[in-house]
Amino acid sequence: MAALARWCLHRRITAVLLWIAVLVGLTAAAGSAGSAYSRQYEAPGTESGHASALLRESFPDQAGDTDTIVWHTERGTVRAAAVEQAMTHVLDQARTLPGVASVDSPYIAAGAAQISADGHTAYATVGYAHDADSIPRSQAQALVDTAKAAQGGDLRVELGGQAVGSTESAGAHLSEIVGVAVAAVVLLIAFGSFAAMLLPIATALVGCGTAYMAIVLLGHAMTVADFAPMLGMLIGLGVGIDYALFIVSRHRRGLKRGLSVTEAAQEAVVTTGRAVVFAGGTVCVALLGMLILRLSFLNGVAVAAALTVLLTVAASITLLPALLGLIGPRALSRRERRALAEHGPRPEPPAGLAARWSAFVERHPRLLGALAAVVMVLLALPTFTLHLGTSDQGNGSAKSTTRQAYDLLADGFGPGTNGPLTLVATTDGARSRLALDYLPSTLREIPGVAAVSPVELSGGTGVITVVPDSAPQSRDTSQLVDRLRDEVLPAAEKGGGLQVYVGGPTASYDDFAGVVIGKLPLFVGSVVGLGCLLLLVAFRSIGIPLKAAAMNIAAVASSFGVVTTIFQWGWGSEWLGLGRAGPIEPFLPVIMVSVLFGLSMDYQVFLVSRMYEEWRETRDNRRAVRVGLAETSRVISSAAVIMIAVFLAFVLSGDRVIAMFGIGLAAAVALDAFVLRTLLVPALMHVLGDANWWLPGWLDRRLPRISIEAPTAPRPAPVPLAAAAMAEASAGQGMSVGSAKTPTPQSRPLSDAHSNRSLSTPETLSTG
Repeated sequence: MAALARWCLHRRITAVLLWIAVLVGLTAAAGSAGSAYSRQYEAPGTESGHASALLRESFPDQAGDTDTIVWHTERGTVRAAAVEQAMTHVLDQARTLPGVASVDSPYIAAGAAQISADGHTAYATVGYAHDADSIPRSQAQALVDTAKAAQGGDLRVELGGQAVGSTESAGAHLSEIVGVAVAAVVLLIAFGSFAAMLLPIATALVGCGTAYMAIVLLGHAMTVADFAPMLGMLIGLGVGIDYALFIVSRHRRGLKRGLSVTEAAQEAVVTTGRAVVFAGGTVCVALLGMLILRLSFLNGVAVAAALTVLLTVAASITLLPALLGLIGPRALSRRERRALAEHGPRPEPPAGLAARWSAFVERHPRLLGALAAVVMVLLALPTFTLHLGTSDQGNGSAKSTTRQAYDLLADGFGPGTNGPLTLVATTDGARSRLALDYLPSTLREIPGVAAVSPVELSGGTGVITVVPDSAPQSRDTSQLVDRLRDEVLPAAEKGGGLQVYVGGPTASYDDFAGVVIGKLPLFVGSVVGLGCLLLLVAFRSIGIPLKAAAMNIAAVASSFGVVTTIFQWGWGSEWLGLGRAGPIEPFLPVIMVSVLFGLSMDYQVFLVSRMYEEWRETRDNRRAVRVGLAETSRVISSAAVIMIAVFLAFVLSGDRVIAMFGIGLAAAVALDAFVLRTLLVPALMHVLGDANWWLPGWLDRRLPRISIEAPTAPRPAPVPLAAAAMAEASAGQGMSVGSAKTPTPQSRPLSDAHSNRSLSTPETLSTG
């Protein structure tokens, strides 16, 4: 790390130009290649996945995306001459658009069922030659513009479908702009220097921008979900700004101690930079843990998010020191530079709210710990009602055309019209073909079925469309899928070669959720176990890792309670512009556990490292907890505020999935920083006393020894309390000695005025 820091500082212009060259090169390559993201969330090896594969093989003309044009009149009917003439013209134009393979009109005999019973609503299906991932946004927009041109007066025209949905994605990166702006305000308040404020912002933006372009190219090599780039930006901006904040804080600490710009920057990279690498590596390992699930859809998300974190860490330890060298002493505010020139380096004992809060927790650990536990439990209760599924266009904003088309279809034709089940059957002879011919009449008698189409054959494969009488996300529809698979279809398949597979949106959602839930215990166990192992080696304690595991689980459960309340129960979702209440995405628990594990480890290491250092020096648990909390809570709070602001800003993205991540991660960080790490963890450590640091001797001898952060300089032996107090008083920073005549661990000041490394500033052990 020292050699890397020296190279970046001595060749600062070269380091900056290299990063700019990489960013520009990747941007040019990504612009030339274009994006190739996926919106297919199928799980391989499931029944619905097999049904989809059979459908693509036997009915290739139905393999493309299908979108819907819906029109509605209030006063007249859709059969009125003016309406029929206008919409027939629209459908004729739609047939000539690029990429459109077919248009099924309700104004022909075969399409009579596409007009509602009351005559106020009708729809036409538009079939594309390719799936939604392969349809350019311009082609989908052309269909929207063509259909919307007929709207006017009493005629209302809306459109639905995956390709149409791509036209509603947010064009401008408003969420990133808002998040960065809030982070800039917090940094400016914390540093008091405009130049210092710009450095974390610039470093994070360059790192995330480089990663964003790399993810575009990654989409051509593996399956990458369409929300992966935005998710990467969400995580990258949050951790990137925080990591740079820790390094800049340590650099400023060095300048205040009288070090030169080069010495301070090098020390910051060698010490806090190592902690940033450790923290970033932990986040990457947690994200790559999703590979355990062996789902191609999540593999791309894991690699994309880990790549973003990796590049933000790389920017923090290479680009940032180069920028620190360029701005020189301006990392300090004018007031700080003037005070340093007039008075020289001075100790900074902890004071203010952080010190008072630490003392307050020490006096009331049981009461405060109980209150914190009650808060976490109450917030976690909604998690027990969690319903995993995939949201659709019915959960979109009430103003979007896809949501309005969804509602018009549900009102005019029944809620199941938006998510029919697709039964794909294979036959091997006359007997199985006869059983397939009788199957529609059997299905019409099943409770929960609104309509059944005739069998459509292609060789030895048949397709039946079943329209439920409930919405695609309804538990009733999921129960219908289970009933068909467990009772109805096995009875129809008896005695012949008929084999029927249930597909469609609800079946696919349920199958995907089932695969994820089935592998979730292994995944969570692996991630939590890895965290415990790392903390066990770092802090030589059994209790610290166990408490960290419990805190991580509490943070995840409580944040899911918040997500469930807003998105599943619908408390404020429409008001926030997040659409109608619906199920929680099945991949959300996996990704959030990965991210939160890394972030929680970050705060845990940062807080406990300072406590552990004080414990090794004094063997006084109360003092260790008090000092650790007093000296680290300010940086934890600042970092948390920035990360919360960045995460919440992504609610403005207009994407429901990204909004779930934003709110869930923001809630988790807020609870982790302000309830767990600065309240519940220190309260428990006060209650447990010396047991916090217990480790069996045989295990201590066998564990490897690692150092998360290298020391800046050897620490001299402690000086007597009276001498330290007199030295501080002479520097204008005195502390009252009181009546104590013999120094004790409890009465020692929180800083050592004779040490060249103050223990009192929050930046002392920035493990970022």
